[in-house]
Amino acid sequence: MEILKGIGINGLTLFIKESKTLVLGDLHLGFEESLNKQGVFIPRFQFQEILLILKKILNKLKPEKIIIVGDLKHEFGSISEQEWRHVLELIDFLSLRSELIIIKGNHDVKLSPITKKRNIKILPFYKQKEILFAHGDVIVKEDSKIIIIGHEHPAVSFRERSTQKYKCFLKGKYKKSVLIVMPSLNLVTEGSDITKGRFISPYLKQTKNIEVYVNEDKTYRFGKLRDID
Repeated sequence: MEILKGIGINGLTLFIKESKTLVLGDLHLGFEESLNKQGVFIPRFQFQEILLILKKILNKLKPEKIIIVGDLKHEFGSISEQEWRHVLELIDFLSLRSELIIIKGNHDVKLSPITKKRNIKILPFYKQKEILFAHGDVIVKEDSKIIIIGHEHPAVSFRERSTQKYKCFLKGKYKKSVLIVMPSLNLVTEGSDITKGRFISPYLKQTKNIEVYVNEDKTYRFGKLRDID
């Protein structure tokens, strides 16, 4: 399904047809080890599942460029053993297939010691013709027709299924730009329930007419956020 003309939703990623660019974000690699340190013991399954998901998408779409819109790792002030191993493995996996662009997220404070091992620079944002790619934790003062961000980890719940959340994409109007918000590619958690009316991204606090696209077995367009209950 296209969320905007020329920009299609593929699972938890976006694909820009004209430039053959795949966009993903908020993987939060190392999340399981962080939980383990807090006494929450869960199996470390998500990384291999992410690789399988991405392999299918890459084989299908054959992108020439891959953009990660921030929060590649999870820990703020340190680098865990799991982060070292999985970030390097993911970089190797993706960069062998296409050009890789990494945008710095608020969790990526200590990411550069890892990316330097592969001579990859971390960018504050990236612009491709009329599209601006940013993490979304701060406003980037660049004019563009389209802005694509992560950071929010949007998910929705419904009254009849109040205990369940569903990852979703968001589309709205930020000033004169179309804003697209991507769900997290982290598979351990569903994300933040935006039906509760609280946003963390400064972009979304100023965005109007937000439309919701829920990702499940396929993508479902659910209309305006204000109409979901």
